[in-house]
Amino acid sequence: MLGFDELTNNLNFTKAKTGDERVVTFLPEPEPSPRKYTVISVDDHIVEPPDTFDGRLPKKFAERAPQVVTKPDGKQTWVFDGQELPNVGFNAVVGRPVEEYSFEPVTFEEMRRGAWDIHARVKDMDTNGIYASLNFPSFLPGFGGVRLQQTSKDVELSEAAVRAWNDWHIEAWAGAYPDRIIPCQIPWYLDVEVGAKMIRENAERGFKAVSFCEAPDKLGMPSLHTGHWDPILRACAETDTVVNLHIGSAGASPSTNADAPSDVPGVLFFAYAMFAAVDWLYSLVPVRFPDIKICLSEGGIGWVAGLLDRLDHMESYHDMYGTWTDELTPSEVFKRNFWSCAVEDPSSFVQRDRIGVENILLESDYPHCDSTWPHTQRTIEEEIGNLPAEDIKKITWENASKLYRHPVPEAIQKDPNAF
Repeated sequence: MLGFDELTNNLNFTKAKTGDERVVTFLPEPEPSPRKYTVISVDDHIVEPPDTFDGRLPKKFAERAPQVVTKPDGKQTWVFDGQELPNVGFNAVVGRPVEEYSFEPVTFEEMRRGAWDIHARVKDMDTNGIYASLNFPSFLPGFGGVRLQQTSKDVELSEAAVRAWNDWHIEAWAGAYPDRIIPCQIPWYLDVEVGAKMIRENAERGFKAVSFCEAPDKLGMPSLHTGHWDPILRACAETDTVVNLHIGSAGASPSTNADAPSDVPGVLFFAYAMFAAVDWLYSLVPVRFPDIKICLSEGGIGWVAGLLDRLDHMESYHDMYGTWTDELTPSEVFKRNFWSCAVEDPSSFVQRDRIGVENILLESDYPHCDSTWPHTQRTIEEEIGNLPAEDIKKITWENASKLYRHPVPEAIQKDPNAF
């Protein structure tokens, strides 16, 4: 596995010019996409704005709260408890030429405003023809929120920062457009009983999901197989809080050799979703909590049919291992408890019946490099426009609406131009 910290510190990972030679270009403003489909994107991202934590931590932590600092050279960085956490360029590349994509830290002025401003975000959703969106954190908290808990040694400060991020998300980000943004929290890992209580409290506040680390052991925490996380996962199951496992939330990307070119982890990035799916399945979490809902974010769907075949093949000698304890087979449990998300998977939708057409969701990944913005509507037409109308409806919005309990007004169901 290749650590993200290694990647983000390697400014030569791409061919983009860096340092004094670096160029920042904004492409012309795109025309709004023609809307043929009602769409819910279940994977987009936030670059936390500078005021995220303002006034949201207890007074005793006010001066130690995460804050944006502009350095003498004009560069900006987040500072949390004395540690610098710069905004990584890959977190916000939409609206820029591909040849300029890099890991080099960027200022807010060098990003498209929709990356960090909720009002500009909704305008960009309108341009892209996206009705509703679920938004994950970016580099500051980490996809699963772990960075806020491992940067400082002060546990009380870290907990205050996590609570503040969740407060900001439900109040200022999702709260500004509750019909357009599906609230997704970050969990508290350092005390599972407190973390479980937080899940229950946040469910009452309107959070529909949690971005949980796909492999906690990779970040020095107990593994899924210990049962350590059961209080939090039980709380998720009992509150109908979807457990989102965003690819890369464990701080690693599959790779091969140390001297392999940078294309290799880029191509293999999706594979960690498959690794995580098998790990979570055989941890028996969905056996102990049959009502739990697990969504594999940004991992694609192309591997799912092959995994189901492999799970069924393994059934012939499961007794050799003796670890599977459910009356349902592993593939049956997978199809009951797991959902997968497609970004651009044009060859995979022919396998939708094997995957489970009810288990497929769409994502636009704004503002990351995999994003289909501003042409998500066109991409959907190219990839699934020839499918039966009922299947298209399920994949584009209905599955997500049911999973996240986010209703779509009837007028918008019938006419995607109605919002």
